[in-house]
Amino acid sequence: MGNGGPFLICCVLLLALMAGGQSDTPRNKENCTYAVTIETTCTKGAETSNHISLRFGDTNSNDIVVRHLNSKHIRRVDPLEPEVLDDVPRKPFQACVVDEFQVKGACVESPICYLYLKLSGADDWRPGFAQVHVLEGSRSHLSSEYFYFRRYLPRHVWHGLDACDDKEVTPFGIKHKRKVFWKKQVKKLPVP
Repeated sequence: MGNGGPFLICCVLLLALMAGGQSDTPRNKENCTYAVTIETTCTKGAETSNHISLRFGDTNSNDIVVRHLNSKHIRRVDPLEPEVLDDVPRKPFQACVVDEFQVKGACVESPICYLYLKLSGADDWRPGFAQVHVLEGSRSHLSSEYFYFRRYLPRHVWHGLDACDDKEVTPFGIKHKRKVFWKKQVKKLPVP
């Protein structure tokens, strides 16, 4: 190697480092803010102090996962009126209460069509309904409908509802249908 060899290597390394910092991803995911409203039913023993996780998204593979929803609690709201009952911090998921949470995640591109909840801990919890509102004005039409539960959730598994049209949503995310091609065997009947 001559005198120009180390210089050439440094230039190549510098170009590689500069190119590595650029992203060639097709979509630049921006973050949006969501208001999540969850009702706990009035059934005896419906409340919980356990950690609740939330997963929701749309049919375009935008999957938002919130591991500890309890820490995102904002306030209690009146189920009949959108007014705030109080701004005093209270424990979420108490019986006969509607709680509001604020979470941030990737922006959805189509209406929110699935929602799953996961209960981690030893006690039971019976949610009534859940709804997700997109707080960005230009995307507010992508907010979800109501997802109704009204049963005790199983522990340590994702449990929820899916209203997506064309794609199957599992607790692990969007499942794309595989096309399987095979030749159909035709049984030939003996000719008499």
